Amino acid sequence: MGDTNGQVVAGGNGEGNRLDQLYYPTDVLIDKETGSLIICDWLNRRVVRWSRRSGTTQGEILIDNINCYGLAMDDQRYLYISDIDKHEVRRYQIGDKNGTIVAGGNGKGAGLNQLDYPTYIFVDQQQAVYVSDNFNHRVMKWNKGAKEGIVAAGGQGQGNALTQLYYPQGLFVDTLGTIYVADLGNHRVMRWPKGAKQGTVIVGGNGQGEGENQFNHPWGLSFDRQGNLYVVDYGNHRVQRFSIE
Repeated sequence: MGDTNGQVVAGGNGEGNRLDQLYYPTDVLIDKETGSLIICDWLNRRVVRWSRRSGTTQGEILIDNINCYGLAMDDQRYLYISDIDKHEVRRYQIGDKNGTIVAGGNGKGAGLNQLDYPTYIFVDQQQAVYVSDNFNHRVMKWNKGAKEGIVAAGGQGQGNALTQLYYPQGLFVDTLGTIYVADLGNHRVMRWPKGAKQGTVIVGGNGQGEGENQFNHPWGLSFDRQGNLYVVDYGNHRVQRFSIE
């Protein structure tokens, strides 16, 4: 807190596919067990791990030849990765290269057993997988072991009504099953209570812009322990913090 400069903890050597480089990374998580960062190195089509120890100069490849976009880790340290080429989410044990399909995997489509360009994911304590099903303008929930998902938000086509999403991206689900989602194309962040048919706008929703209550394509989101919401405001090249009631 209070730093005006950040410090590079992975990459920083220009775009490229060397082990000391990244190429448009889209997601990152912290593996506390090993004190390392796991990064979706999107345009290098790989998932890499970088130690957080000082003096680390390169990463190691955990999984390659995967068009990964989003990452999540559950309490048992299983790694979940969305694949925008195969329209699926797989669960991996660290060190396993193949994984098991836990959402989608039935080709590109809008069926309940399909996904279309799955981006960000969230896994709850019951190992249910929530997926921003980007091109279907919906958030899907796949319970552990399910053969198809449940529409948890959106799913009413592309639009800006409270029942709709427009290219949803970043996701967070609280312990009550309330979904928070970055509604990219509508320049807003929405909250959907569990089982609700429509959501509410909690920040943004005031058109595309650079005001304090506006976004230009909100991409990612996260909460801290105090309940502050952080939003990656992609088109404005900034991260905004909001205190949510």
